Amino acid sequence: MTTKKQIAGIEDYKGAAAGWGALKAVADALRGQMAVANETHGLLTMNQPHGFDCPGCAWPDPKHTSSFEFCENGAKAVSWEATAKRTTPEFFAAHTVSELWNWRDFDLENEGRLTHPMVYDRATDRYLPISWQEAMAQIGAALRALPDPDMAEFYTSGRASNEAAFLYQLFVREYGTNNFPDCSNMCHEATSVGLPESIGVGKGTVTLEDFDHSDCIFCIGHNPGTNHPRMLTTLREASKRGVPIIAINPLRERGLERFTAPQNPVEMLTLGSTPIASSYYLVKVGGDIAVLKGMMKTLIALDAEDLARGGPGVLDREFIAAHTTGIEALLSDIEATSWDAIETASGLSRSDIENIGNIYAKAKRVIINYGMGITQHRHGTGNVQQIANLLMLRGNVGRQGAGISPLRGHSNVQGDRTVGITEIPNDALLDGIVRTFGFEPPRRKGHNAVEAIEAIRDRRSKALVCLGGNLAVAMSDPEATFEAMRGLDLAVHIATKLNRSHLLTARQSFILPCLGRTEIDMQASGPQSVTVEDSMSMVHASRGGLKPASEHLKSEPVIIAEMAMATLPHTKVRWAEMIADYNKIRDGIESVFPAFADFNNRIKHPGGFRLYVAASEREWLTPNKKANFLLYPGLEEDPPSEGALTLTTIRSHDQYNTTMYGLNDRYRGITGRRDVIFVNERDLSKRGLSHGDLVDVAVAGPADSGLSGRIMRGLTAVAYKIAEGSIAAYYPEANVLVALDHYDVKSGTPSYKSIPVRIRASVA
Repeated sequence: MTTKKQIAGIEDYKGAAAGWGALKAVADALRGQMAVANETHGLLTMNQPHGFDCPGCAWPDPKHTSSFEFCENGAKAVSWEATAKRTTPEFFAAHTVSELWNWRDFDLENEGRLTHPMVYDRATDRYLPISWQEAMAQIGAALRALPDPDMAEFYTSGRASNEAAFLYQLFVREYGTNNFPDCSNMCHEATSVGLPESIGVGKGTVTLEDFDHSDCIFCIGHNPGTNHPRMLTTLREASKRGVPIIAINPLRERGLERFTAPQNPVEMLTLGSTPIASSYYLVKVGGDIAVLKGMMKTLIALDAEDLARGGPGVLDREFIAAHTTGIEALLSDIEATSWDAIETASGLSRSDIENIGNIYAKAKRVIINYGMGITQHRHGTGNVQQIANLLMLRGNVGRQGAGISPLRGHSNVQGDRTVGITEIPNDALLDGIVRTFGFEPPRRKGHNAVEAIEAIRDRRSKALVCLGGNLAVAMSDPEATFEAMRGLDLAVHIATKLNRSHLLTARQSFILPCLGRTEIDMQASGPQSVTVEDSMSMVHASRGGLKPASEHLKSEPVIIAEMAMATLPHTKVRWAEMIADYNKIRDGIESVFPAFADFNNRIKHPGGFRLYVAASEREWLTPNKKANFLLYPGLEEDPPSEGALTLTTIRSHDQYNTTMYGLNDRYRGITGRRDVIFVNERDLSKRGLSHGDLVDVAVAGPADSGLSGRIMRGLTAVAYKIAEGSIAAYYPEANVLVALDHYDVKSGTPSYKSIPVRIRASVA
């Protein structure tokens, strides 16, 4: 390898994940945002009994024995929310919306917590303060004025609590629509759609304790060091036990390589670290199905060899016979798939894949973890279902120490779905609403995120209410999305901080400031707790302890209930009673969803309780009452054209989804900038380029594909350890390369991680 030239803000990061760098980052975050005396003390109650749940990732909490249970990025999330900075009416008076539009996203949120309800005034191009009563009256009137309830869209962020999400879906369904574009639509919808067809439930089947019993762990398409750092402690413990940890990912990610535990004094004082992945394979972006089919092909060959020697075989025939259907079709599909095609599509050699398959075959209890590197593809649902196939061949579902583990992003994105945030409600949910609340909800399918933006673009939808989040920036195709949202009649944003979506003003636009998870939620019956569900179906309570950022803030449940009462003059729901005492909201959840039986009592237990996951018990809630082997024809849906590369979007280490805590990406060696693109050095060389060159990145495809004409200019090329044929750029900036109609047809998930592109020297 040639020596890299020195580029400002770009260097090789040589340390382990976490360690002293993480502690320094925590200190910097606290110093930069929080009023240290009281708010910093509040960190000690995060993820603790009777404290608040981290507003960051959805990795489950260990049994509550630690007095200090949070990670670097969790501390950033809390400091970002519990900041001493404030975005007041005086701020909005000093800045027009047109001016704020030119600010960086980081700077918008870095102004601090919103303090007052605001309404947009087109004459002055400014947000002005408005009373809560008047804001609700105007919003209710605007929603009632729509000719059809289906002309309104109701977005949900995965940070909303179960209580807020349940009230939200209740309000919207009594209003008369199932239009629920949700952040799930942009991340793990392939899981929610694909796994029910395979194993009868759209959730993972493992618990945190299963990792203690597993003898092989796979990490596919995710970056734990940044996106769920507390997982590193679990992987470290497994590594210490000698468990093989196999990483399959397009990029080398430091969190999957080695980890220094900040709570381990020996590692900290000696600058030591623990290796995480025992084997690391750089798969091409979009090549996951090829790897999975290659592993299954290896298993089938090993099975035949063992049977020929008189052995029992490698496949779990007892499990397959008793619990599954579709094995013969799967075997035929795998036999028809050639090794040449697998090698070409995956970027890995046959020997590499056979080695992975052999490791899998020797293990008795295997967990496969996967993230959005699996789901955010044109074939994301197929990716998920092939992982399920691989696990079922060896009976690794519904067994201690084994199972499928989708790694969710937002802390309650799974819980929101559990309590009814879905555009495709089933009869059990709707019948439960009728039984409990006495109104007939709509039963037609509503809009997912892509469908919602299409409806807004086509002027079929006129109103948008957002329960948190930054929908416009999170969505694909910002050019189409931004223009569409500016054409709305009504936009309502329930938020803690200012973001770019709030600047896409409609004829009527409102910003409604809400309490954060860290803050005391005081209602008529006293301080309230809310609940969340983590990636492993554990439901637990969360209670904030900090003084609210402003006396004008209201909780999300209260805002939703007041909006419902302002919109629905003949409502049958006792909104005021439920927001006076959140126990009554949970009583409603329990009535609609029997899985929450004894809800209020069970959340009193430290750590909460686990919802029943049928597949974990080998009960298959599919139409045929079996787990199903499902086929994905071929290996790649959209193989790139000659000379093209496949781009994946990624998050930086100072980022959580669209929220930027800073402009650094420590583990990838990037400081103070985001205008870079990560490229394999051989791919640069083939194009006459080198590390540090300025390049343009344009979508490759025929003119009528909807993909051409999209370009990012002036990015700095970073020679990186990434699979040949693959490149990576930061999300959400690279969303400009993703057309609105470029998504997984089965799940509707935008394909942020499979974009065919070409790179060239930047044209001045």
